[in-house]
Amino acid sequence: MQKIRDERLKMKNLQNIRTAYILQTIGILGILAYDWITKGIEGMTKNPLWFVFILTAVISAFLSLDISVAHEDSEKSPNKGLIVSLAVLVLISFCIGYLNTLGEELNLKNGFILGGVVFYLWTHSHSIHLLFKKKKQR
Repeated sequence: MQKIRDERLKMKNLQNIRTAYILQTIGILGILAYDWITKGIEGMTKNPLWFVFILTAVISAFLSLDISVAHEDSEKSPNKGLIVSLAVLVLISFCIGYLNTLGEELNLKNGFILGGVVFYLWTHSHSIHLLFKKKKQR
């Protein structure tokens, strides 16, 4: 098989891959929705497709970080808005943690753990985004 050299064909190939990814994700979400309706949230999260869905979503988000930084046109400081971003992140983490305590078998400890994990992961991804921005400015 020969390597594709034409830019139009490369773009078409990437669009085909994107379409296949979208259809695959819709299929996984459909199966997970069926499990959620029939077995509840615990049955859905025990399905191995849940792990595949979360893993592909995280990998896709991290891979798109570098592209989003390269696409930005503004030359403002990367540290601008950090306080506002952290305040919004704390609020979102708190809400997710609180909503987690509303379940039947869930308690306050689980809510704190989930809120802390969400806060840590989003802070980590925001830090990587800032590193890419600083690298781009140099």
